Amino acid sequence: MYQKDYILRMIEMLGELLRAIFGMISKGQLEQAEKSLHEAYLTTLRKDASFFEQIPIENLTSELMQEHNFTNEHLEILAELLFAEATLRCSKNKKQESIPFYQKSLLLFEFVNNAYRTYSGDRIEKMESIRKRLVEIDKS
Repeated sequence: MYQKDYILRMIEMLGELLRAIFGMISKGQLEQAEKSLHEAYLTTLRKDASFFEQIPIENLTSELMQEHNFTNEHLEILAELLFAEATLRCSKNKKQESIPFYQKSLLLFEFVNNAYRTYSGDRIEKMESIRKRLVEIDKS
């Protein structure tokens, strides 16, 4: 019970932090957004951003769950962070670099969506947004 309460509080705090990061991105404060994002990886998941970048997409969920004891909640947090990372890279005109982050984020959102088996409009909306962004990047 305590662990679940802790994770729910962590998700709420992450939501506030992500809103701030997206605000910084929209204002063009990209260095500050990047610093805040990397701090978010460390504080919420206890891993550096590069750790997640190095894991191949085909092993992402299994490695995190089996070797690092991540839960579905951790995976959803990571999906949010990867989505923010991809958005930040696009804002820096590094669209091709954003693709693996969007792909991993989408994979994790889909995994969590199937695992929870409960409807989340926000999650569905993010998955659709990621799919659209990947198509747009592919066209450019």
